[in-house]
Amino acid sequence: MGESVFHPFATRQAQPYAGSDMERRQVTFQGSVQGVGFRATARTIARGHPVTGWVRNQPDRSVLLEVQGEKSAVDAYLADLRTEMGRLVRAEHAIPSRIDPDEAGFEIRY
Repeated sequence: MGESVFHPFATRQAQPYAGSDMERRQVTFQGSVQGVGFRATARTIARGHPVTGWVRNQPDRSVLLEVQGEKSAVDAYLADLRTEMGRLVRAEHAIPSRIDPDEAGFEIRY
């Protein structure tokens, strides 16, 4: 009675904040976005928002960013990033991504 059974191949739905509006987005920025402090600015702006994620340069000279948090926090973060760096961005493409319940902080990846 009340005994739990371990199922090694069972999958679990990651819901780190039950009842929340959590989301994760992968965003590609194209334009003059490398060698101009885009990644450092993305990380600095993230520190002012309740978001986690990462940013890195891509071989095709674009910048790839993943950000997660409450939908409103992700929207606000991206709006601030656009305000600060938008003049350098020629194109932006965003797609949903899988939430990482164990992620902490926002980092620059190499």
